Amino acid sequence: MNGDVDVHLDLVRPEEQRIRVTMRWTPSTSRQILQFPLWTPGSYTIRDPVQHLHSLELTAATGPVSLRRLAPNQWLADHVDSIPHRLTYVVEARDLTVRTAFVDPEFASFSLAAVVMELDGCRWSPHRLGVSCADTWQVHCPLSWEGDGWRANDFDELLDSPVQAGPFHGQPFHVLDHQHTLLLMGDPPGGWPTTLKADVERICEATCQLMGTPPPAGDRYQLVIQMLDSGYGGLEHDHCAVLQFNWAALSKPDGYRQLLQLVGHEYLHQWNVRRLRPQEFRPYDYGHPVVSEGLWFAEGITSYFDLVLPLLAGTSDRSTLLQDLGDELSRVLMAPGRRVQSLAASAEEAWVKLYKSTVVSIDSQISYYRLGAASAFCLDVRLRQRGSSLAEQLRALWKTHGQVGRGFVRGDLTLLLKAIDPELAEDLDRWLDRPDSLPLQDIAGLIGARFDPVPLKRPDLGLTLADMNGRVVVKRAAVDGPGRAAALVPGDELIAVDGRRVGAAAEVSSLLRVDDPALITYARRSCLGTTKLRPVAGVERWCLSWEPAASSEQLFLRDRWFRFL
Repeated sequence: MNGDVDVHLDLVRPEEQRIRVTMRWTPSTSRQILQFPLWTPGSYTIRDPVQHLHSLELTAATGPVSLRRLAPNQWLADHVDSIPHRLTYVVEARDLTVRTAFVDPEFASFSLAAVVMELDGCRWSPHRLGVSCADTWQVHCPLSWEGDGWRANDFDELLDSPVQAGPFHGQPFHVLDHQHTLLLMGDPPGGWPTTLKADVERICEATCQLMGTPPPAGDRYQLVIQMLDSGYGGLEHDHCAVLQFNWAALSKPDGYRQLLQLVGHEYLHQWNVRRLRPQEFRPYDYGHPVVSEGLWFAEGITSYFDLVLPLLAGTSDRSTLLQDLGDELSRVLMAPGRRVQSLAASAEEAWVKLYKSTVVSIDSQISYYRLGAASAFCLDVRLRQRGSSLAEQLRALWKTHGQVGRGFVRGDLTLLLKAIDPELAEDLDRWLDRPDSLPLQDIAGLIGARFDPVPLKRPDLGLTLADMNGRVVVKRAAVDGPGRAAALVPGDELIAVDGRRVGAAAEVSSLLRVDDPALITYARRSCLGTTKLRPVAGVERWCLSWEPAASSEQLFLRDRWFRFL
């Protein structure tokens, strides 16, 4: 059909780890800009996948068409005719993440945002997708099948549809009255959990219960779980989620629950962030970073509820939830960056900070996932005091914005809160805009919970040390820590403690005592120096526990909070 774009992906020689792309269309204008996406929705940083593209050629029936590069990811074809054109190029596919492209002889997994070009004037045109691969492989894609390929209504839907290919089959699972597809990739040493499909169904149904609606994706939903030797994460799509988990984590006591929490997190994203989307992401701009403070809501709210979903699904209990919540809140309390970066700033600076953090970033930044989850907990408890809940407000925002494709801003949420508690709406503004403004201890106290410090078993040096080829190197000196007070900085090599040579980071701690100054010999840019280091007693983490003397009012609110819906 005229105006459509045909996309064909060649995976026939997977050992080359390349995707050969062919795109065919008829230009509607004489000036065509071809743009390769700079980022993938759901992963908010510029990753420049164009670095993996080469062998770009544009031809028409009349012959080759010259391309002029406008930017690293943009090309201009000038004075083109309205006749069929053919664009070909190759994408190197060796990066196995949920947001990039990977092909090898075992399987292929890729986000189309790392593979397919955006053609001028075709953003809202239908795109047809075809994939060639070995006869023993099957191709899985959440797009609608039409004829001999898949059909996307527009470029956005195409990019939102990851492709998995290999010698494996999908298996159906059911959520309420809807049939989804579960695709398991990999082979855990101990095998896949025998109750996985049943537990996934329970988690997904609990998510629908939380949101008060059937799954927005209906019957066209694929859940992909890749079990690898390393890695953790997921990426959400309108009709799909691709998850990566690792064998070592699965074998830990809490590993299976963490996998189910990840499933719940990505499944909830069907509502929150995919369809209930911050205004700045309607529509997406694939050529530039899109700054939005709404990421705290998209990821923080979702991260809070993914802790809750196993309880709602009946695969966990209250004491386990308290442990999981305590671990999450402890990470916030232990992060010095919360005193520097606000929650709104954390979301807005995701493009240059969160995804590019280093070992020293903890001193100046805080994850909007974790601080957002902590803020969600505070909001939920305060709303419970007023007979409402965070889930109720999320459902309300879904009805007014998500269901109708309307982007939301902060004011839409505060307007809902004002109708319940004007003071809470003001508090949210403060929590978003001011660093270290979240009253976690006070909010926990409302439900009769408290944070108890768990002391470090070793002296706190205020230093992060690394072993590097028999050398002990400072990687971080904590703000206001003993190492900073001793004027040690990242890059320094620790040579000796009180005249005793050290060759491993563990040896440093073994030679030090709390409040006992020690003479540190170090090397900085090959020059030796000495300094006095006085270790202190430190806190390893904070443990959230119930207050034995909780009042009846606290117990009543605690029970109300545990209902979550």
